[in-house]
Formats: sequence, C-alpha cells, structure tokens
Amino acid sequence: MSIDVRAKLSELGLELPVAAKPVAAYVPAVRTGNIVFTAGQLPLVNGEMADAGKVGDGVTPERAKELAQICALNALAAVALVADVNKISKVVRVVGYVNGASGYVGQPSVVNGASELFVHIWGEAGKHARSAIGVAELPLNSPVEIELTVEIAD
Repeated sequence: MSIDVRAKLSELGLELPVAAKPVAAYVPAVRTGNIVFTAGQLPLVNGEMADAGKVGDGVTPERAKELAQICALNALAAVALVADVNKISKVVRVVGYVNGASGYVGQPSVVNGASELFVHIWGEAGKHARSAIGVAELPLNSPVEIELTVEIAD
C-alpha cells in the first residue's frame, strides 16, 4: 500500500517542507532496515523559528498544537532524506517534548498536533505509540519538539 503523502497534506492546505539543517552535531534521520528514526524536530519554517517561548506563558496551547504540526511536517521532511515518504507503512512512535510554564500539564493536547496529522495521512496505520513529556527548556526556546519513528514498506 502506498499513500501519496503530498496529496494528503494538500487536503489540509499543507506542504512537505525542505528538511531543516541540524543545529548541532547530528543527522536529521537515520534508517536501519525498514525503520527510520528522526532527530527531534523544532517548529522551523524556512529556517526560522515559527514561535518561541513557554506553553502557558506567552504561547497558547492552541498555538503550541499548531507548532507541533509544523514539527511533524519537519519530521516527515527528515524521513524524506533517507526514504520515500510515500512508502511509510506505519507510524510506529511519536515523542513530543513540550516547553511548558511551571504547572502546565496539557502536554498530550499539544502533541496531538503531530498525532492528528499522521492519522489524517495514514488512517489506522498512522496511529502510534506516543510519549508527551513536559520539559523545563528546549533548544532555541522552542515551545515544542517532535521525534518520529516510522516503518518503511519494502
């Protein structure tokens, strides 16, 4: 089964971006066998942070959910560096880190920005294991960061 990822994104008015350049000593994605692991992806648009700050203190949860979707798009762009995104057969795992204000506990709803995108694209195959983790800080003062693990069909 092959999904036209770009067409599914277009249904939402979205496009697959160009993969963001790493901000440190790592690669955006690694493929081993039929599994691709991405590095954590920030909400970069054309090389610039789409927003910065803490969720619940300057960044609304609704905006953070939008930023998680941008991170998810960047994760797909990272996958595209090492595999054909149209051959993704299963979204295996999503890890979301949320830079929240003290006491902020809405991490799952923020990370839904990524999860809902993957379910829109792949349906049942887009449902995945997930962690939504609150953290004190993220690189570049990002409100959210998303990691992705996918399976690639032969």
